[in-house]
Amino acid sequence: MTSPDAISPLGVLPPPGPSCVHLPLAVTPQDLARYAVGLANARGGTVLVGAGGAESSAERDAAELHPLMVTHAIFELSGGRLTVNVQHHRQPGGAKVLAVFVPQAPYVLAAPDGAVLAWDGAHLVPVTPATSEPTPQQDYTAVVPPDASLADLDPHEVARLRGLGQRGGLGHLPDLDFLRELGLILPSQGALRPTLAAILLAGTGAALRAHVPQAEVCFYHHQSSDVEFQFREDLLKPIPALLTRLAELIQARNRFTPVQVGLFRIEVWDQDESVYREALLNALTHRDYTLRDAVHVHHYPDRLEIMNPGGLPGGITPGNILRHQPKRRNPLLAEVLARLGLVERAGVGVDKMYGLLLRHGKEPPEYTTYPDAVTVALHSPGFDADFVRFVARKQEEMQTLSLDVLIVLSLLAREGEATRAHLARALQLPEDRTPRLLRGMEEHGLIARSGVGRGIAYTLAQEVCRALGRGQAQLPREARPADVAFSPPVPAAPVPVPPVSVRSPRVARVASDTGPNTAEIRAVALALARERGVVRNCDLREACGVSAQQAWRALRHLVLGGHLVRGGSGTRDASYRPPQ
Repeated sequence: MTSPDAISPLGVLPPPGPSCVHLPLAVTPQDLARYAVGLANARGGTVLVGAGGAESSAERDAAELHPLMVTHAIFELSGGRLTVNVQHHRQPGGAKVLAVFVPQAPYVLAAPDGAVLAWDGAHLVPVTPATSEPTPQQDYTAVVPPDASLADLDPHEVARLRGLGQRGGLGHLPDLDFLRELGLILPSQGALRPTLAAILLAGTGAALRAHVPQAEVCFYHHQSSDVEFQFREDLLKPIPALLTRLAELIQARNRFTPVQVGLFRIEVWDQDESVYREALLNALTHRDYTLRDAVHVHHYPDRLEIMNPGGLPGGITPGNILRHQPKRRNPLLAEVLARLGLVERAGVGVDKMYGLLLRHGKEPPEYTTYPDAVTVALHSPGFDADFVRFVARKQEEMQTLSLDVLIVLSLLAREGEATRAHLARALQLPEDRTPRLLRGMEEHGLIARSGVGRGIAYTLAQEVCRALGRGQAQLPREARPADVAFSPPVPAAPVPVPPVSVRSPRVARVASDTGPNTAEIRAVALALARERGVVRNCDLREACGVSAQQAWRALRHLVLGGHLVRGGSGTRDASYRPPQ
C-alpha cells in the first residue's frame, strides 16, 4: 500500500500532515504513545521522532532510541492493543530519525491517560460520538511492511506454496506471477514488496522475527493431565512448515485402534489428523495478529488443546458456531489458504471437525471463549466402537448421514434420552426448527418419541440400540414401568444423589434392561467415591454397565461441578475423590 506520506528511498522525510506526525527527540514515552494512538484512531500513518528542528543534527539524533524498546513501550502504554513497526531512517545529511509506522485501529483506542483522541492533521483532538463510528476492520495480513522486500521470502517456502498451488491451477506460473496472482506481493514505494500474509506463508526466519514475531506456536507435551509439561518446542516458521512440524510432534505420540466393519477396517486415532489439522489451520488463519501473543498447543493423554489469541470473530459463540455466517478476521490470508486448498473456502471447517469426531464415536470439539482468546479442546478419552460400526453401515445404506443426524444420534447414544429443547441446543437451532429433522429420523427408524407437548422425549430406536449392543431402548423416565425403573427415583437437584445400595467392598452392579440414565450414573459415581474414598472409570463401568466414554463423561461433569477432584495421570490411571 503506497502512501504519499511514505519515506522516500533516498531518506527524504514527508512533511507533517494527516498521515504523518513530527515529534522532537525529547518526547516522553507517554506522549509518543498518545500520538501513536491518535494516529491509529484516525487513518494510521507514520510518527517521526527527531525529524526537523535543532535536535536533528549529527551530534545527537534518534540512533540512541532502540526500536524494540519503543515498540514494547507503545504496546504496553496502549493496554496491549496497538502494535507498531519501528525502525531507524538516515536522512540525506546523515542524521537518523526514528520512524514509527502505525496501522489504522479496527476500533477506537484510549491513550495512556484514558483520553480518546484522534489526529486531525495538525493536533490531537477528542473523539466525539459522531467521529467514533465503527470503521471497517483493516485486514492486518494485507499490510505491506514499509521495510519489507522480496528478499524476506524464502525460495524453498515459495516452492512449497507452488506445490500446493498445483491444485488451483497456479503452479505453472513463474514465482513473481504466482505470488502476484495470490495477492501476496504488491507495488509499494516503487518496488514489489510482500504483504504480511506473504511473510506468514513463505517468510524467512529473520523476516518472521522482524515483522510478525507473534506468529510463534508453542507446543507442549504432557504425560498427565497436570499443568506440568515434559516437552516443549517453540516454532516460528511459515504456516505450511508449521503444520508439517506440528503434525510430526502430535503423530509421534498418537495411537490408533482398528475397528472392523465387514471386510473393511477403520482406524480410529486418539487424535485424527484431519481433525487437528483443521483446528490448527483455524487457529492460524483466524487468530488476531495484532496481539503480541503466541498460539499454544497442549497435547495431553486424553485431549489436545489449541489456544489462540483474539477470541472468536464478532457475533460467533460456542453456541452458534455451526450456524453463524462465516467471518474472516484475516481475509487475504484466508483467501490464499483457500485457493491453495488448505482451508475450506465456504467456512465448513468446523462442520468437518464435528462430522469426523462424531463418526468416530467421540464427542464434538469443545470451545471455551475469553475476552481476548479462544480454546478448542479435542477430547480423546476413548470412543464407542459399536457406534463407529453402526454409522459406517448406516451411511452405506442411506448413502449419506448429515451432520445434524450425527449430532442427534451421538447425543442419544451418550445420554440415553433427550428432550426437544436439549436436542435443539446441541444442534444450535431454534427449537421450532427441529421437528422436521426429528420426524425424518423417526421415519427412517433411527429414533423413537414418547410423551406429549413439552414432555416429549427422544431415544434411539430399538433396532439402533440392538445394533449398538445396548439392548432395549431407554424410555423416558415418566414412561418407564415400575418393575424396570431404578429405585429409589432420582430427585431434581443440581447433582442428584439418590441413596445407593452399597455392598462392601464393592457397589452392587446396576442391573436393568434399560440401562442407567445420566443422572443415575453420576449418583453411583458419587456413592462409590464416598464409600471407597476414590472412584475410577473402570469402577463406574463395572457398577453401571456403561461404556468408558459414558463413565468419563459422568466423572468429568462431576469434576466441573466441584463434586469430585481428579488425580492421577492419563485416562487409565485417573482417579476421582470427594473434595476435602
